[in-house]
Amino acid sequence: MATQPRIVILDGYTINPGDNSWQPVAAQGNCTVYDRTPPELVVERAADAEIILTSKVKLDAKLLATLPRLRFISLLATGYNNLDVEYAGQHGIAVANVPAYSTDSVAQTAFALLLELTTHAGLHDQAVKNGEWARSPDHSFWKTPIIELAGQTLGIVGFGAIGRAVARIGAAFGMQIIAYTPRPPAASEFPTVRFVTIDELFSQADAVSLNCPQTTDNGGFVNAALLARMKPTAFLINVARGGLVNEADLAAALKGGVLAGAGLDVVAVEPMLPDNPLLNAPHCVITPHIAWASLAARQRLTAIVAANVAGYLAGKPINLVNSRWLNARDKE
Repeated sequence: MATQPRIVILDGYTINPGDNSWQPVAAQGNCTVYDRTPPELVVERAADAEIILTSKVKLDAKLLATLPRLRFISLLATGYNNLDVEYAGQHGIAVANVPAYSTDSVAQTAFALLLELTTHAGLHDQAVKNGEWARSPDHSFWKTPIIELAGQTLGIVGFGAIGRAVARIGAAFGMQIIAYTPRPPAASEFPTVRFVTIDELFSQADAVSLNCPQTTDNGGFVNAALLARMKPTAFLINVARGGLVNEADLAAALKGGVLAGAGLDVVAVEPMLPDNPLLNAPHCVITPHIAWASLAARQRLTAIVAANVAGYLAGKPINLVNSRWLNARDKE
């Protein structure tokens, strides 16, 4: 009887806090699940693993070099900037991710943030519960101007699956859609979307939604200079990566009225640090990186991860993100 592969899940809690079974993965090997793994315990816990599943645990080249039995890593996420994929590939470790599992949930959260900034449902709910409606001499009141989205311009930075989903929702609200992507598709493919430069997008949009990956080249690109191009009535939405935004510059811009508000589901360092300047910035709605976390999305994630493991075990890996380094190694 063949020995079962040893599978170690290093940080499984956010994917399964109790409502999303690991059974499809666990059925494929000798599986150990850790809710969280601090850096000092990674090597100890993963020492005998052939397969590692992880979301946010940092796996750099130095650490990977201490795991000689490791042959496959499946991210429990789409992004893989916490992992040295080049080193892994060069040393025969295949790395897969989970693409497109949370598209609809992330797009939904982008609009939850935008609607809170424009309609202020939470603010008015609290006012009602504080007794302000019961004391009001009028049948209706509002604490702050309410903004209609129809006719406004939505600027989308990044036009992959999530950016396109955001565009569809924006169009359903009656918004005009502009977008920036380094390689714009043919105009005939998206006739209702106008592709513009990044400077044009920030200056023309009434709401800017960041839906692009973070790379070594675009960290902090939303800075004081780019924010200064925005209309003072415009909003910034970030459901992508916190590191895309210079947080000190955004906090200063909000305090200075450079833009009307921001809705953020991500920050540069997570969990959020207590001295993050955005905590005290006005007109800033922040959620704790929940855009991806609907049960439906997490169930899709688990199913794709199980398929990633099955593909590796069958010798037909899928969703690889480091195939070019693996292929180069195989040709040596």
